[in-house]
Amino acid sequence: MMRASILPTADLMPHASAATPAGQVSPVAPQWTSADIETLFALPFNDLVFRAQQAHRLHFDANAVQRSALLSVKTGGCSEDCKYCSQSARAEAKLERESMLEVEQVLAAAKTAKAGGATRFCMGAAWRGPKDRDLDRVLEMIRSVKALELETCVTLGLLKDGQAEKLAAAGLDFYNHNLDTAEEFYGEIVSTHTYADRMETLEKARGAGMKICCGGIIGMGESRRIRAGLLAQLASMNPPPESVPINHLVAIPGTPLEDAPPLDPFEFVRTIACARISMPRSYVRLSAGRQEMSDELQALCFLAGANSIFYGDRLLTTGNAETSRDEALFARLGLRGA
Repeated sequence: MMRASILPTADLMPHASAATPAGQVSPVAPQWTSADIETLFALPFNDLVFRAQQAHRLHFDANAVQRSALLSVKTGGCSEDCKYCSQSARAEAKLERESMLEVEQVLAAAKTAKAGGATRFCMGAAWRGPKDRDLDRVLEMIRSVKALELETCVTLGLLKDGQAEKLAAAGLDFYNHNLDTAEEFYGEIVSTHTYADRMETLEKARGAGMKICCGGIIGMGESRRIRAGLLAQLASMNPPPESVPINHLVAIPGTPLEDAPPLDPFEFVRTIACARISMPRSYVRLSAGRQEMSDELQALCFLAGANSIFYGDRLLTTGNAETSRDEALFARLGLRGA
């Protein structure tokens, strides 16, 4: 019997790289189209996961999973109308607003996260974007966490001119700013800012020399074509995001998406696999929604190329898989922290 090729067959390879706005051809980011990704989605499940495993093993230790911790440093009262988010001031979710944490509180949480095995500490604030007076405290948080020899990441919303440079100077490693979904579906999810606004913030962060953490949310009522469009946009960035969180919608009561139809679990695994194949050098993070996933579903996601998780009992405002459960699952699967 002939052994299958390690690399994708020619009909599943992306189109040749197109010139970037600066007139240079990317040596890293092939120009994936939605049609390319849809072709991957349509593969038999076993073939798709096999190809994802091949791509994964070319660039990563297949049994190592990077662990990040996430802390909300300012909760609730956001002016934006993202339909999935309980932190929106327009949502009817029962969420208590909290003012920005003190640096000492953040530092204590970071120390706990590191002791538990996290290698990256992520801080999130519910804003449209940071005011300069608020940014100063965030910069202090970044410097303090960085001193613990942890990677640092923040998600602060839309950045104004000059703010990305301040974050980079403070030692920030990653700026998180998810695209959420494909551009053509974006207006169904958010109306208070545009897709172009998000892309502009990503460009500012990249221009300041920071790495990008950028992914999306699956299960918001979007079609497979929309999911393919999101991944094509991410994969064709120059370069693609170094970290790609794939979130499963947590349908929070009091948000407009509380009654979103459930997503077929195999479709979620397919999304992970397509992300891995189209972004083979990126960390693909199994993010929000893990608390509701069975161990078997998470194992399939790791098999399909997920190699990063949020670690700890809570995300920004939603629950997360308990640390003890993660440790037990890692032991059962022979996985280890990276």
